[in-house]
Amino acid sequence: MSEHDLVIRNATVVDGTGAAASVADVAVSGDRITAVGRVDGRGHREIDADGLTVTPGFVDVHTHFDGQATWDPVLAPSSIHGVTSIVMGNCGVGFAPARPTPEHHDWLIAMLEGVEDIPGTALAEGLTWDWETFTDYLDALDRRRYALDVATHVTHAPLRAYVMGERGADPMEVPTAEELAEMAIQVRAGMQAGAIGFTTSRTYIHRTRDGAPLGTRYSGIDELTALAGAMADTGRGVIQLISDAYQSADEDFMRAEMATMRALVEATGRPLSMTVQQPEPLPDRWRQMTAWVDECVAAGLPMKTQVSARPIGVLQGLTATLNPLILCPSFQEVARLPLPELVHALRDPDRRARIVAEHATREIDGMLHEITNGFHKLFPMGDPVDYEPTASTSIAGLASASGRNPVEVVLDLLVERDGNQLLYMPLFNFAKGNLDDVREMLLAPNSLLGLSDAGAHCGAISDASMTTTALALWTRDRRGDRLPVELMVHHLTQRGARHVGWFDRGVVAPGYLADLNVIDMAALGAHPPHIVHDLPAGGRRLMQTATGYRHTFKSGVETFADGEHTGRLPGVLVRGAQPAPA
Repeated sequence: MSEHDLVIRNATVVDGTGAAASVADVAVSGDRITAVGRVDGRGHREIDADGLTVTPGFVDVHTHFDGQATWDPVLAPSSIHGVTSIVMGNCGVGFAPARPTPEHHDWLIAMLEGVEDIPGTALAEGLTWDWETFTDYLDALDRRRYALDVATHVTHAPLRAYVMGERGADPMEVPTAEELAEMAIQVRAGMQAGAIGFTTSRTYIHRTRDGAPLGTRYSGIDELTALAGAMADTGRGVIQLISDAYQSADEDFMRAEMATMRALVEATGRPLSMTVQQPEPLPDRWRQMTAWVDECVAAGLPMKTQVSARPIGVLQGLTATLNPLILCPSFQEVARLPLPELVHALRDPDRRARIVAEHATREIDGMLHEITNGFHKLFPMGDPVDYEPTASTSIAGLASASGRNPVEVVLDLLVERDGNQLLYMPLFNFAKGNLDDVREMLLAPNSLLGLSDAGAHCGAISDASMTTTALALWTRDRRGDRLPVELMVHHLTQRGARHVGWFDRGVVAPGYLADLNVIDMAALGAHPPHIVHDLPAGGRRLMQTATGYRHTFKSGVETFADGEHTGRLPGVLVRGAQPAPA
């Protein structure tokens, strides 16, 4: 008679704690790991993992599946890349609470369409709206089952609009005492119902579909303290936010933002994580913020930088949201043609000449200039994907080597693969043309791996595969200094899980949830992203698959085998913090 439901034999176990890898068996019964080491009893199912690596299932603390989770049980690409637990509701945006009117629903859709590049038509058709309050939203998620566990934060922007009406969408408006009290009540109720924390946005980048800034952008410390304090009243929860501190050249502004964050943690006592990236114009600002966080932690304040394992890469192409030609009139004339006709039009010598000339005369600045003119950091995306490409392979490098205008090179590339070729621009975290600084971010003791934005930026960013990069690039493929597999697995598992209060997962040890990956490390890699139209109403998104994941188990149930979904949906809504095994 079998003593265990599953025994994985002879695996190299990287247990998630950062401890050295060891060869061991792993036994599972029900949804829990029951033994690690020498397992004498037999399993109902046995897997020979000789030469393979077993890790905890990955925990992604920064996703935006808030809408997709109401219609899609698989939540790919995250689930394809070894992720077994996700946190949604980041950056202060989401779909609850929501007034039960078409006008309010439309406003929320426009907000997420603008901020996170999620097709509004897909949201309009896919969202079920079987909720009003945030508690209702959790109940709606709880009625569904998934390939992985899901959890979410209370989000500031929809809460503001729900309580303050149109004024809540205006960043210059301050809530009245009565409105602030009502918002605090809503936050407290959300936490008691099972929210993970409270999130907000303070960046100019986040704008609605119509270009309006989010109402949360300039929220004062009184408003933030009242809302995060309501969360803290429940004795649990984390604060997550994005601020322009890492990308503003104004030193006084940066210091003021960091002072606001510190004051928020001092007032509430709750852990806070903030987005930290490396923009090209401020290549060392992240160091200032990292040092400041270290000082805060030394003073007893629970704070973390939230960083990425690779560049935040904007994908460009004819099928994507962006490409370097989007502002050229001769491109705009044909941009909406069916793809075969668009490719044909872009091969016309006269049109190509006009586009090259028009591109040279545009006068724009800011991030749009960077996206459409940053040829020194725009690269053809190959297979396998190179997330640390060299300067010689950039559009600028290829143009210089061939004596051509960079726009001509772009035109040639965009029509390859029948118009499906994508270009890769490391927008953040590549200021020095390599990932040396990212390595320092990952080594920082108070950094938290996040920023995948999985579920968002459907036509421009495909960073849900960041988990695969964290292992394949940093422990095996990098041309420069690498990082230990134990550190990267710790980043992907226990460190993130503990930050959000999940002490029941992220470790391969008896009593923990049987969330497990069985990985062929030699074969681990990410295929190039490609556009699919599988969202509601035929909505577009980027999909990216992987190799090397032999088995993924969620709560002891195999969800993926050799990259294919098994059809099983053991994942559930996780309500709040989870205790460690007894």
